[in-house]
Amino acid sequence: MIRFATIFMLAWFSVAPRASAQSCPGTGVAVQILGSGGPRINRDRASAGYLVWIDGRSRMLVDAGGGAFLRFGEANARMEDLSLIAISHLHPDHVSDLPALLWGDAARTAPLAISGPSGNDAVPGFPTFLTHLFDQKSGAFQVLAGTLGGSSGRGVPLEVAVVDVTKKDASTVLSQQDLAVTAISIPHSNIPALAYRVRAQNATIVFSTDQTGADPRFVDFARGADVLVMHLAIAAGTTSPLHAAPDVVGRVARDAQARRLVLSHIGQFDLGPAVADVKKYYPGPLTVGADLQCTPVGPAYTSVARSSRRSRR
Repeated sequence: MIRFATIFMLAWFSVAPRASAQSCPGTGVAVQILGSGGPRINRDRASAGYLVWIDGRSRMLVDAGGGAFLRFGEANARMEDLSLIAISHLHPDHVSDLPALLWGDAARTAPLAISGPSGNDAVPGFPTFLTHLFDQKSGAFQVLAGTLGGSSGRGVPLEVAVVDVTKKDASTVLSQQDLAVTAISIPHSNIPALAYRVRAQNATIVFSTDQTGADPRFVDFARGADVLVMHLAIAAGTTSPLHAAPDVVGRVARDAQARRLVLSHIGQFDLGPAVADVKKYYPGPLTVGADLQCTPVGPAYTSVARSSRRSRR
């Protein structure tokens, strides 16, 4: 019991910034961080990227920031196992490694669903963005024209889904027997951005992406998630038009009644006060993310966490 409690306390609030590959379990659902950092160069953290594992298979990739290509390989993930690539928004630290991933694996020939946000005056819509990258005649990477159905060029053929960010309600992105995904727009200054809710088997994961935490619709969208991944991009006592302050992150996680909070997209500042601000408001299990860290998800994992909490009282 003492050994179990010690292990659990490390998981309750853990900080491990350096990449150290953790194998996700071969059964059940897990979320793995590919990149836990933000846009600034950080030797310990790649930019944003996450995998959802189901029964030992890498079924969903959320974002593909700088370093995701390398971490995807280190995680032993496979492109042919993916059912969906879900892009939250078009800042480089969330999407810059997408061409590398589509270029780097010739094993997959079946179409792959990919989703992203509609555009506005500041940012092109997702189909236009992909055309700028991969169009057979005008794309930056014409060698990957096969991704968009070009008659020449290689690349995984994509089935593109666009989520209208002007909609107030959540949109269905994917619906499969063991994997269902919805998306909702969230405030990220003037950048169209999406949060994703994933239902895999009996587990629920919500990826908040970069946001200010100012829209109460997100709290409803994230409510009751087994794991809520939120971004801790700015220091305690600061504000930003792009990112939620640490205390706001804590309030959102608390109000959403998330069963576990995972902090990621971590900026380069004094982490202790920022995490302390989160914990002032969020009383549940909290993990400070690291590259390649894997978190099992689901009712069984949650019940173990609650049992351990009772044992420590």
